[in-house]
Amino acid sequence: MQRKALPLLLLAAISASSYAATPPNTLIVAQGLDDIVSLDPAEANELSSIQTVPSLYQRLVQADRDDPAKVVAVLAESWQGDAANKKLTIKLRPDAKFSSGNPLRPEDVIFSYTRAVTLNKSPAFILNVLGWQPDNIASQLKKVDEHTLELHWTADVSPAVALNILSTPIASIVDEKAVSPNAKAGDFGNEWLKMHSAGSGPFKMRVYQPHQAIVLDANPTSPGDAPKVKNIIIKNVPDPAARRLLIQQGDADIARDLGADQTSALEGKPGVKVLSIPSAEQNYMVFNAGNNANPLLKNPALWEAARYLVDYEGITKDLLKGQYFIHQSFLPVGFAGALDNNPFKFDPAKAKEILAKAGIKDAHFTLDVENKPPFITIAQSMQASFAQGGVKIDLLPAAGSQVYARVRAKQHQAAIRLWIPDYFDAHSNASAFAYNDGKASTVAGLNGWQIPELNKQTLAAVAEADPAKRLDLYKKIQEEVQHNSPYVFVDQGKTQIVVRENVKGYQQGLNADMVYYDRVSK
Repeated sequence: MQRKALPLLLLAAISASSYAATPPNTLIVAQGLDDIVSLDPAEANELSSIQTVPSLYQRLVQADRDDPAKVVAVLAESWQGDAANKKLTIKLRPDAKFSSGNPLRPEDVIFSYTRAVTLNKSPAFILNVLGWQPDNIASQLKKVDEHTLELHWTADVSPAVALNILSTPIASIVDEKAVSPNAKAGDFGNEWLKMHSAGSGPFKMRVYQPHQAIVLDANPTSPGDAPKVKNIIIKNVPDPAARRLLIQQGDADIARDLGADQTSALEGKPGVKVLSIPSAEQNYMVFNAGNNANPLLKNPALWEAARYLVDYEGITKDLLKGQYFIHQSFLPVGFAGALDNNPFKFDPAKAKEILAKAGIKDAHFTLDVENKPPFITIAQSMQASFAQGGVKIDLLPAAGSQVYARVRAKQHQAAIRLWIPDYFDAHSNASAFAYNDGKASTVAGLNGWQIPELNKQTLAAVAEADPAKRLDLYKKIQEEVQHNSPYVFVDQGKTQIVVRENVKGYQQGLNADMVYYDRVSK
């Protein structure tokens, strides 16, 4: 119990109005944490968990934080690709240790990839791109010596694409010796890792209290430079107005997800800075074509009409105050090959015409949405704008974890969702939105969209060796999905973070997992 006393005292401190400043060696982050399902890197696939995992775990390689188009070594010392034999030979850093003090071994890498594929949790589809499945993963991973291993794959992808895939959070390396004793009923320690950490990242878990806080301690043995602060407390503050008050008063060092109104109110205020960071985050609405409770959901005419019933301008400019811009394709701006055209505008008359031609009357559906901005803001706008086209939307607002659970269980009729690429390659999003093999939990799969032809096109694109031809294939896939799919892509974000003026060294990149606290000082 003594181990938890300090964080709980600090949590009490930041909630007390008498404190004008946070403790000098502790970073206090105010944000919402209600979306978290798990902090096990083999399962974590929600925004808050994806933002937290990189502080706790490292991968063999990852995108360079200053130039994310490049892949750099982290736990790997070096690698050699063999395209003909679909193989990577990885040499591990001989000095790398986990926070437990256990040295990094090839067995830890093999254990980490094996458990991630075998558990087959929500993000497993990323590793499935390599052809890794529970029934073949053991044959794909081979220890060569105490610091070397071979990674094989069966899919038609290049070593460069394989490295991009291995730069994702699900490819984080966990400490087998720390995890295995906590495994129960063949779960590879999944239940234990929901609440604990066993990584080599710059921080380690002190305590995680769901819906309250995550408390991290510096891990001085982490490969790389030691963190500059001793503790991080990521405090769950569901109300954006309360987050704004905490950061403005100095009771928090960083505030995330404030929403447009709260952020704009802090512009120019003494003691705080508003950081505007390019983001690959996109918001979209999706119809669950596999939900037979409402036959309309699989009707392409409803999908087409819906694209003309979104008030894109009103949402991005008026409601979200420029924090987002209109973007109507599944590849975000900033990725090579992304479409930059936006062919759809709010036109309820055109939508009515499409519905009438298809014989659709009294159209209605339920819409699952996280009860926080920007999601609820977008949903409420859609409820009003769709009504102008004669389509009734019943909103089902809930905590993020509940919405994630319903979508993963395929219980929704439609949902407002967030998407951020898992790695810097067009296939990251194409494999989610334009691929459904009936096994992996892709976006298309979770929404019952059967697309055998698009599956072929997506596999052909990732296998194409010529870069120019490959980008052309992705442009064609985007055009097909843009016009003939159950998705309505609404906007792309600019992440806005508010920090106290004394906070130095905070860094965040285009993707969700690129949140870096290790260089922060105050």
